Amino acid sequence: MTDTKKSATLTIGEDSYELPIFSPTAGPDVVDIRKLYGTAGVFTYDPGFTSTASCDSTITFIDGDAGILLHRGYPIDQLAEKSHYLEVCYLLMNGELPSAAELEDFETRITRHTMVHEQMHNFFRGFRRDAHPMATMVGVVGAMSAFYHDSTDINDEWQREVAAMRLIAKVPTIAAMAYKYSIGQPFVYPRNDLDYASNFLHMCFSVPAEEYHVDPILARAMDRIFTLHADHEQNASTSTVRLASSSGANPFACIAAGIACLWGPAHGGANQACLEMLGEIGSVDRIPEFIARAKDKNDPFRLMGFGHRVYKNFDPRATVMKKSADEVLDLLGIENNPKLQVAKELEHQALNDPYFAEKKLFPNVDFYSGIILEAMGFPTSMFTPIFALSRTVGWVSQWKEMIADPQNKIGRPRQLYLGETLRDYVDIEKR
Repeated sequence: MTDTKKSATLTIGEDSYELPIFSPTAGPDVVDIRKLYGTAGVFTYDPGFTSTASCDSTITFIDGDAGILLHRGYPIDQLAEKSHYLEVCYLLMNGELPSAAELEDFETRITRHTMVHEQMHNFFRGFRRDAHPMATMVGVVGAMSAFYHDSTDINDEWQREVAAMRLIAKVPTIAAMAYKYSIGQPFVYPRNDLDYASNFLHMCFSVPAEEYHVDPILARAMDRIFTLHADHEQNASTSTVRLASSSGANPFACIAAGIACLWGPAHGGANQACLEMLGEIGSVDRIPEFIARAKDKNDPFRLMGFGHRVYKNFDPRATVMKKSADEVLDLLGIENNPKLQVAKELEHQALNDPYFAEKKLFPNVDFYSGIILEAMGFPTSMFTPIFALSRTVGWVSQWKEMIADPQNKIGRPRQLYLGETLRDYVDIEKR
């Protein structure tokens, strides 16, 4: 944060107050209101905090109007094309791309931490078999603090590092276990000879009765899904992690809080909602009907997976994800999957419709990631757990940054109170 010596003047009645303005390295200037209440006795009102910077950060930058997403300054399309997920994890956590030796050491450390405590297997049996995998993940990730006592002291830099590595390594195992438990299959242990994405696919789809070989195209597509969802600035779940950690809560509890927030359909459930919409459309011949409904201002129906709340032009992640979707569908085919047939034709018709072009309602990352996961064989209930798996490194990086920030203080939003003022208690017989 750079102080440019600029300031804003706020006039309230006959009094004026000078508020410092900070200039970031990218993005709009920020008016510093930290002393406003102390000097003027007023709060600001910003529901959803959409016009409020709650922190300063050096991790991720988004320009929604220009369709830009940068991790530590590197464009997301370059990272997704030229790098892989664990290298991006290192970048997010440490600020720089690793050398070959640093990356090898990092990958080895992650790989050697993928197994979970054996007693955690018993923990799963406390859930109903039909429990949503996200419900299971919230509980199990939060319970990690009961199994890994030696990495819960947030004031110990080494313990913070160990907790970060454990979370990135073990959350895929926990997600795969949640999936296996939900379908009644035995848990599959991680393998140290497989890369991060291949290991996850192996834990999800292999069974003891036969060998399972991970197709490299599917592994690459899975890795891109992880990479493209790794971090997204101060979104709802990341802000939840930061707010929880501001109280001094242990890292496993903070990440569990992020998972719980991500579960919301307005946040991490978007790709699931997209696939459910494709199921509602049902067949290719009904697409024009639903496109017409999407154009009708009096119809509440909206095409899920098109446009983005942040990206007002195009989603920079979508181009990379579309390439993966095409590769996966070419490999697996769509002949016997009505949802995928609808998805491909809906994409074609929407991209060639002037209405969607004018409104900049292009397919976003959720549209394509849902198509890929459906083609791979994941049920929609697993879409958000995979999002949580991917986003864990972003939460961890933001958590580490916050804990190390000397300006860190417990979050305490204020309110615009509109309730009753002081009134006397009335005895029950007089009401």
